[in-house]
Amino acid sequence: MPLAERLRPRSLEEFVGQQALLGPKSPLGPVVAGRAPLPSLILWGPPGSGKTTLARLLAECAGLQFRCLSAVQAGVREVRAEIDQAARLARSGLRTALFVDEIHRFNKAQQDALLPYVERGSVVLIGATTENPSFEVIPALRSRCPVFILEPHATEGLVELLERALSDPERGLGSSREADPEALEHIARAACGDARRALNLLEAAAGHTSERIDRAAVEQSLDSQAPSYDKAGDAHYDVISAFIKSLRGSDPDAALYWLARMLAGGEDPRFICRRMIIFASEDIGNAEPHALPLAVATAEAFDRIGMPEGRIPLAHCVTYLASAPKSKASYLALGAALDAAKRFGALPVPMHLRNAPTELMRRQGYGAGYQNPHAAPEHFVRTQYAPDALAGERFYFPTQQGAEASLCDRLDRLWRREPPSGDGEDS
Repeated sequence: MPLAERLRPRSLEEFVGQQALLGPKSPLGPVVAGRAPLPSLILWGPPGSGKTTLARLLAECAGLQFRCLSAVQAGVREVRAEIDQAARLARSGLRTALFVDEIHRFNKAQQDALLPYVERGSVVLIGATTENPSFEVIPALRSRCPVFILEPHATEGLVELLERALSDPERGLGSSREADPEALEHIARAACGDARRALNLLEAAAGHTSERIDRAAVEQSLDSQAPSYDKAGDAHYDVISAFIKSLRGSDPDAALYWLARMLAGGEDPRFICRRMIIFASEDIGNAEPHALPLAVATAEAFDRIGMPEGRIPLAHCVTYLASAPKSKASYLALGAALDAAKRFGALPVPMHLRNAPTELMRRQGYGAGYQNPHAAPEHFVRTQYAPDALAGERFYFPTQQGAEASLCDRLDRLWRREPPSGDGEDS
């Protein structure tokens, strides 16, 4: 049996972490103390945070029979079979806690099938999920099952768990195995809050040496394991969010780390390229006009050369976008213009802006009074280009960031100061 399985806590006293849920004044504190019944609930947390073990221990504290289903393998038939079994036990005075692992894998119909039994109290449902219940669990079930969030384990808690694995002669690696404190710390950090991963790394490191476990043995075990990253789940959205926010926050080092996390986890680099193209316009815009062409060129460069060399233009673009001045002025301006288009509808085009390709249209006044800016000093004519209902309305407010500052100064001079003098110089 793997070390992580052998070392599963047998009581809440052995359970590491999650004191925000289990402490005396915590939401589940009365259940742990035996002062309150265990309600149906959903445990939401990352892999290795202890959801399955906690569910089993809470059921034991509440004096319930513990039954376990995996939503990956079970369907409505298996759920009803467990419910029937729970009903038979109830006639003997025994209540059942039905644990459904990966409950987000159940479709709507399967989740609906649980509702009547939860409502009647036929079973105490404990669902576990690594995905956000707001999106993956139906509202009717969420309204009947409070959601409890399990956090990733702290580094200190994982070190404590690793030390227990070394010292437990029955379930651990045995008292004869020793490890450098630095090696345990390294494993705990590399596990990223996942207790199962920490124990697997320790077991792998122990397999690389028959002597004291040191950092070199840990490095060997790490080389064979990719960082945790779920391309289809919350990790996908969380990491890309951290990546974009690091670019927006002008932190090239953090942005490079999140880029590396995605690449090591198997993210499609084309997805990263698309997000950088969007970012170049949305968050940088006219503050650095070279950002968008560079992002587009990066996508093209990656398509031409592929991996592993394709990482180089990706890093090039990431560091540039993170370091460039930022402006959302163009993005916000479009939003304001779209809002005006919805509010005012199809406003008529001013006559002087209409094209007049025929004599009839010219006689009707199309294009009358239009002045071509190219024929004017500084190639500018102060006139009204917006519909009458929007005369004087502003959508674009350029910032003083990077190249956009010169655009801001020019527009201020042309539109909000005296007209340019006839010789083309500033007035």
